[in-house]
Amino acid sequence: MVLTLLASLCAAIAAGCVFLLFFDLLRMIEIEKQEDEMHEYKRLPLVFRFFLPLVSNVGFIANLPLFDVSRRNTEEMVQMASLDQAVSGQRFFALKIFMALFGFLLFIVFAAMDNALSGLLLGVAFAFYPTLWLKQIVARRHLSILKALPNVLDLLTLSVEAGKDFLTALRDIMARRKVDPLGEELNRVLHEIQLGKGRQTALKEMSERVRQPELSSVVNAIVQADELGVSIGQLLRIQGDQLRNKRFVRAEKLANEAPVKILFPVVVFIFPSVFIILIGPIVYQALRTLAR
Repeated sequence: MVLTLLASLCAAIAAGCVFLLFFDLLRMIEIEKQEDEMHEYKRLPLVFRFFLPLVSNVGFIANLPLFDVSRRNTEEMVQMASLDQAVSGQRFFALKIFMALFGFLLFIVFAAMDNALSGLLLGVAFAFYPTLWLKQIVARRHLSILKALPNVLDLLTLSVEAGKDFLTALRDIMARRKVDPLGEELNRVLHEIQLGKGRQTALKEMSERVRQPELSSVVNAIVQADELGVSIGQLLRIQGDQLRNKRFVRAEKLANEAPVKILFPVVVFIFPSVFIILIGPIVYQALRTLAR
């Protein structure tokens, strides 16, 4: 009887410990998730973080059917910038509307103070800053992915040809690379696959989320290779060579555009200074001679 009671008590204690451990694990996961969201939130500029708590006041305007296309475009841009964990696309669109209205209010205030030009400049800055900032983030992210992709493909090619499967090779490479936009997206793919999502589905969703042409081309090639049973190692090598050639052509194009881009500052800022230095003393002497 005593042994039965002790066994029941031990079982109850063990069950309680398991429950507490499970509850503590859930709490730690929630805390880690909140920390990740806070880290992503801090990526936003200070002015955005200041206005975001207020955007609910214009939520009804952002949800009007008139803005459906603009709202969808903003949601896509937020995903492309990988900011969807910090702020939803709909909320960012509401932020754009709120800042535009705030800019219009500033214009009215400054115009009432007989300083309409300053108000106009501030109003335009507040109205267009969110869109310009988001486009800059997307462009910077795409450029980073374009630069990093050939090297990752080379490492994947070597690993796959050495006998590793695609996911193991990708996981090993991501474990040794520094965190960058491409690494963030590939780590997200690995995490989704670990949660049970298919490899093709995870890769396609990454391609639709990022919308970087070269990355989409690589993803489409990998998906087709899986469907047709083609050797993925040879495919990755071909894709890597093509991307390196594209990167070389792009660098050559930028180098050819450089003289045209520096022509304006040279003519406007450098040539006048050179002329002043060279001709200035001559003109000065000529004026002194004529003055006599």
